[in-house]
Amino acid sequence: MNSQRKQIIDLFAGVGGLSLGAVRAGFHLALAVELDKHAMAAHELNFPGFAHWRGDISNLTGEQILSRAGLAKGDLHGLVGGPPCQGFSAIGQRNVADPRNHLFTKFFQLVAECEPRFFVAENVPGILDEQYDDVRRTAFGCVKGKYTILEPLNLIASDFGAATNRERVFFIGYRSDVAGTLSARDFESNRVDTITTVADSLFGLPRIRSDWLTEQQSWRRIKPLSNSPIWTKMSDDIPDGVGNAEAIRRYKEEKIISGCFGTRHTSEVSARYARLKPGKRDGISKAVRLKLNGFCPTLRAGTGSDKGSYQAVRPIHPTSPRVITPREAARLQGFPDWFQFSPTKWHSFRQIGNSVSPILAEHIFTIIRNALSTERQEETVWA
Repeated sequence: MNSQRKQIIDLFAGVGGLSLGAVRAGFHLALAVELDKHAMAAHELNFPGFAHWRGDISNLTGEQILSRAGLAKGDLHGLVGGPPCQGFSAIGQRNVADPRNHLFTKFFQLVAECEPRFFVAENVPGILDEQYDDVRRTAFGCVKGKYTILEPLNLIASDFGAATNRERVFFIGYRSDVAGTLSARDFESNRVDTITTVADSLFGLPRIRSDWLTEQQSWRRIKPLSNSPIWTKMSDDIPDGVGNAEAIRRYKEEKIISGCFGTRHTSEVSARYARLKPGKRDGISKAVRLKLNGFCPTLRAGTGSDKGSYQAVRPIHPTSPRVITPREAARLQGFPDWFQFSPTKWHSFRQIGNSVSPILAEHIFTIIRNALSTERQEETVWA
């Protein structure tokens, strides 16, 4: 192991929004842990140069995780992850006793056991509601006295360059034996001067046909993109060890990308969507039609097989009478065009809807990485 690398472990890794942001910010992904087999397969496809472990985090110990990552206690810089949010979400049942809520506390138990220099935990804003005070208090109690915990950060992806107004809360802390200088204000700075709209994000994508239903048919050619900052992120910023080689080749050499699935609507539904004005919600499907000069609302993941496998309502395309494709959703969320998702439409949307925008994640990890790199006591504490 290279002792100079700043190592992180990504728990509840999903398809890899946090992982991509962290690696782009200069961290080394020592291990990604995920239970869902479809998300794990996609993560392995996109991060072939890194270690993976498909496992139930509720049954794992810090010692097991460090061992699987090839790290000794003291080697880990950051433990990061987004514990399941369904029990806290405003669109869910908001059940304090939801069995998934304990995984938020489990994350902090693993922080205490792994003793990383910092941690980042992501969730929905609903977790800050009063009814979850005990959940947060129990979780933070695991690291009380060992870590300085910043005030919760409510960050919106569109403020940092993504075309979605998806809002998430981040809990960030660093070890109390480190003379750190991080504050909440550090993460709330550096908002972009020029926003990325829906039109910006969807530029260059193909006109979708409803009969593009197979994974093979979903690979389609896109128009050349400009050299603007957003398209640099969408195309050229590929860290070592990241990306599927064939997907990158097809993108770079042929300008062909995946995920351009069609969706078959009845003539009645298509006509209804065609009449719907941008920014308005369809009365039957409850889908919102996107505005070209606006942001995409938060993309939802739908439910897992244990909850009926219901697909989340997808936004309606701003100019075509149909719902958006997985690749369009990925663009709106800030994923690069070479990034891969499940070969099925249903799992692709679950993976995108469950993810953190990698653009926002990179912002967060860059702030932390810069703090680690400039810390005066780096050789004895942060190194």
